[in-house]
Amino acid sequence: MQRTVFHSKCPPECGAPAVPIPPGSRDAKSRNRRSPGGVIDLVPKPDGSLSPAPLTTPGAAASAGSPQPRPPAVLKAVDKETTAGILFGIGAYGLWGLLPLYFFVLHPAGAVEIVANRVVWSLLFCVLLITVTRSWRVLAGAFRNRTVLGPLAIAAGLIAVNWLTYTYGVTTGQAVEASLGYFINPLVSVLLGVFVLKEKLRPLQWAAVGTGFVAVGVLTFSYGKLPWIALTLALSFGLYGFVKKRVGPRADAITSLTVETIVLAPLAAATMIFLTVTGAATLAANGAGHFWLLVASGVITAVPLLFFGASARRLPMTTIGLLQYVAPVLQFIVALAVFKEAMTIDRWIGFGVVWLALLLLTVDMLRTARKNSVTRRLARAAA
Repeated sequence: MQRTVFHSKCPPECGAPAVPIPPGSRDAKSRNRRSPGGVIDLVPKPDGSLSPAPLTTPGAAASAGSPQPRPPAVLKAVDKETTAGILFGIGAYGLWGLLPLYFFVLHPAGAVEIVANRVVWSLLFCVLLITVTRSWRVLAGAFRNRTVLGPLAIAAGLIAVNWLTYTYGVTTGQAVEASLGYFINPLVSVLLGVFVLKEKLRPLQWAAVGTGFVAVGVLTFSYGKLPWIALTLALSFGLYGFVKKRVGPRADAITSLTVETIVLAPLAAATMIFLTVTGAATLAANGAGHFWLLVASGVITAVPLLFFGASARRLPMTTIGLLQYVAPVLQFIVALAVFKEAMTIDRWIGFGVVWLALLLLTVDMLRTARKNSVTRRLARAAA
């Protein structure tokens, strides 16, 4: 028996001629597809016509509502980004951790001269980068925006205090205490969240903060004085991070550093002139090698910041929080192994209590990140 079907592009009422289709022909099979349930897959169009629906298998229909796994190419790209982020992060914190070695080879330059040179040469290097990347409009926009310029000016003052204190600690044989400042910096950041942002702490965070206060007490007893270098470094860098976070993505790493060094440059240049006039400057008085080492402070300052920015764009904050311990660990090792600084039993105890506090903080951070990840996964599945 022959079947008669109408023109495939026109419904019956359009007047197109009917076309007889022999049974068993290929065209008949293609025009009379059936679903697994035995119903012809003809779907009405908005204009009243019928069109064949796409064939689906029961397994495909059942899995239509479930999330599909990522293709291997996407997973491979994600893995590459994560690996690159970790490498950039290790590079940034590794360079910061080895910075005491750089200050060591700058002898006999003092902390004030080193920081003044660091500001001036960093500015020149940033200007070069801004020119190469054609970012002058972005920099000009940062200066026109008071909500960017104001916080970055405050950040400039905080980082100047941080650099000066850290350089002083390293160049006067107190690199161990300087490393302590960056060990306790995460605890200071937690306290800033409580007192400034009115955040509520979780039990493990309270335990970490309390343990940190005990550590400061032990180290105060050990040193015979308050470890002001460590506390100044932790507080200045914690506030610096807080201010930079308020700026957020409105200024990238190079723009931020350029604005900060421009703010500090007049004072830094005046300091270099004063040291030269009084005969205390070593920039041009200790040979070409010493001169170029001081000039290199611009690159040595900017490169870790670029690495950190590249890492932060690719990694979650939990991973960044773990990587940040690389710097003080390296500083601590350099202070003991290279500078041969003394570590008494009571100081080991004090540092051990600090590390216990950081362990509590890290466990809390990982637990919270895991809970948030599960919550997001459930929310996506429910949506």
